[in-house]
Amino acid sequence: MTLVALGINHKTAPVEIREKLAFAPDTVPTALQDLVNHESVQEAVILSTCNRTEVYCGLDDSANEAVVEWLSEYHQLPLESISPYIYAHRDGDAVQHILRVASGLDSMVLGEPQILGQIKEAYMTANQAGVIGTQLNRLFQHTFAVAKQVRTDTAIGASPVSVAFAAVSLAQQIFSDLSEHKVMLIGAGETIELVARHLKENQVDQIIVANRTVERAKKLAKLFDAEAIAIPQIPQRLPETDIVISSTASPLPFIGKGMMESVIKTRKHKPMFMVDIAVPRDIEPEVGELNDIYLYTVDDLQEVITENRKSRQEAAHQAEDIIDTQVEHFMGWLRSLEAVDSIRAYREKSFQSRDETLAIAKRQLLAGKDPQQVIDELARALTNKIIHEPSVQMKHAAYHGEQELLEHACQLLGINPNTLD
Repeated sequence: MTLVALGINHKTAPVEIREKLAFAPDTVPTALQDLVNHESVQEAVILSTCNRTEVYCGLDDSANEAVVEWLSEYHQLPLESISPYIYAHRDGDAVQHILRVASGLDSMVLGEPQILGQIKEAYMTANQAGVIGTQLNRLFQHTFAVAKQVRTDTAIGASPVSVAFAAVSLAQQIFSDLSEHKVMLIGAGETIELVARHLKENQVDQIIVANRTVERAKKLAKLFDAEAIAIPQIPQRLPETDIVISSTASPLPFIGKGMMESVIKTRKHKPMFMVDIAVPRDIEPEVGELNDIYLYTVDDLQEVITENRKSRQEAAHQAEDIIDTQVEHFMGWLRSLEAVDSIRAYREKSFQSRDETLAIAKRQLLAGKDPQQVIDELARALTNKIIHEPSVQMKHAAYHGEQELLEHACQLLGINPNTLD
């Protein structure tokens, strides 16, 4: 059976193609059943995220055109409209691909950890659908172990490389336990939503979302069990807030030095952490001159992100080395499957010889023959049965000058003729 990893991602296909080939979560089990009903597909897993749609499967042969055709038919898209965007990896290359994906090396944001959770969900869905066999099961278990090793042995995920992540990470440096503090998020765009997600991951439950359009603030707040307010309410709520992260499209700053002087006085000089991600700025630069205010701008974060990207690139090289080694380990296991039938046949033949010889020995004992003599004859007969066929084949190889076969036989039998006297 051939292992195949086939699909599209953010590098090979634009979003308008990716969205057409995406699978809704509730459709995946049915799609998997439909896929394995194809005569050449033995087992399968479908991974579908916003940045990639991939099919991992075991095929009867190395041809992957059947899977591409299935994708085309399932999504009712012309084959020629999707073929230019699809990549396909086989066997060792397929193993390397999934290990790189799971380790965050193939992600839009290098080293991002979310993809591993998405792969685990894809595996669980396929497992529950009953479409995973021995090889894919072993591949995905191996993948989870390697991804964990990469996270443990390298710094691939240690440094923030997005503005949202960097903002929350800086907040952690000032307030070690974010869960004890109240956060105000100003704006309701994508960056603020990412900040909110990172805050929730750090067990922050006290979040206020302020936005010019209150309805948008409420919509975002609902996702994170937060409170929504309008921009004009900000001055009244700032004194109770420890962390402020702002990202709006306002053309002028709406948080000034005078406002923050009043806030600090009300807070009795408790420190505040403020991040202004907006361009143009939402917070006057002079606010950073005040005691007890830690103000960072998007430029400050970009410096952190640039350094961290370099760090992740170095870690990525280490991760690639780990993956190369682990690909060979998996392919070694895969190749060993080819010997299973041969080993089983050899064991059955050996057990048959044992049983035949043992039956003779038992009959001799029942006939009253000396036990010691029976044991000696049993050992001699069994040894002769075991070595007879290999001996005949080795003589045959020598007679025909098949020196390489002789050397392989010695290796298999664990003998070295040069050590004999």
